[in-house]
Amino acid sequence: MIEPHAFFRALADETRWRIIRLVSDRALCVCELADILEMPQSSVSSHVQIIRKAELLESETCGKWTYFRIARAHLPLLKVLAKSFPSVRLADVKRAELRMARRESSCCPGPVKLAKTRKNIVQS
Repeated sequence: MIEPHAFFRALADETRWRIIRLVSDRALCVCELADILEMPQSSVSSHVQIIRKAELLESETCGKWTYFRIARAHLPLLKVLAKSFPSVRLADVKRAELRMARRESSCCPGPVKLAKTRKNIVQS
């Protein structure tokens, strides 16, 4: 059971909201998120852990990488919130597309179970 304070804490920070929007439709690892957000991996990892503690993420470990995506149960609510608060950083979306285009040639092998992308709510 999700604690309300943990849920709202996860959503209350701009960086965490950006991460939530980015992992709504695709699974990303911390190094990919760090590249997209142009932040240190340690900072991104700290934000991911707060979102994870709120039980908003599902994860898959592939080798030494862990990929994160919004848990299916939370998609309807987060989709409503994304429509209610439509501000999205287009630069994040563009960097995410570029990062995904070079995933095969990067250090990250990509997820297996979470590989299927969902209907894109990042731009909703």
